[in-house]
Amino acid sequence: MATVALIAIGLIFTGGGYALFSSTATAGTSASSQTTIDEGKKLFAANCASCHGAALQGTAAGPSLIGVGAASVDFQVGTGRMPLAMSGPQAMQKPVQFSPDQVSAMAAYVASLSPGPAIPDASLLDGKGDATNGAELFRINCAMCHNVAGAGGALTEGKFAPPLTGVASVHIYEAMLTGPQNMPVFNNANLTPEDKRDIITYLKYLEANPSPGGYELGSLGPVAEGLFVWIFGLGAIVAVTIWLTAKSN
Repeated sequence: MATVALIAIGLIFTGGGYALFSSTATAGTSASSQTTIDEGKKLFAANCASCHGAALQGTAAGPSLIGVGAASVDFQVGTGRMPLAMSGPQAMQKPVQFSPDQVSAMAAYVASLSPGPAIPDASLLDGKGDATNGAELFRINCAMCHNVAGAGGALTEGKFAPPLTGVASVHIYEAMLTGPQNMPVFNNANLTPEDKRDIITYLKYLEANPSPGGYELGSLGPVAEGLFVWIFGLGAIVAVTIWLTAKSN
């Protein structure tokens, strides 16, 4: 009986201590999350509500943010596209106006009011996926706008697909997930999280490995290369022809 009682007392103390620690940690996490959300609410009210509405409902000056999730806020604010500097065909990237903690706070606040796509897990952003599969998926889904080398390209009505070199992995993933500007949404039914990881791996591979063929002319493809040949190649031939003719005369 003494042994049983000793074991029971040990289990009670161990279980009680674990429960107390867990509840304290949970309470601390909840308090921290609420503090982050409250900070995000203040930042949103001061910088975003005039266009998007205090309750994310949108106004004549800006669209509704209901359902956009934390990923969209992290992309738009984290790349400097928001707050919008001026109206135009699309939001231009500019220096980020907020610290990473402030961006996270605004993202948490928007997500707390309406569920939506979350910021991706770090395991999907490590650039250690299948670059070959990523290259194929990029050519099929992205190259028609961003160029096969991710150099970007012009669209209609003054819009453009930006270059993808030097872009953070998290922002590439969020762009695929949320479809900013003129970009379509590639949800997990279109491209799985692993597919998105492979595309990021391919783009980071291009950054780390320069062209084996020499100068890339901006990776803009055969149009730029053909223009270079017409202007400089044929120009050089004409110049040599004139020189030879002048010499013979």
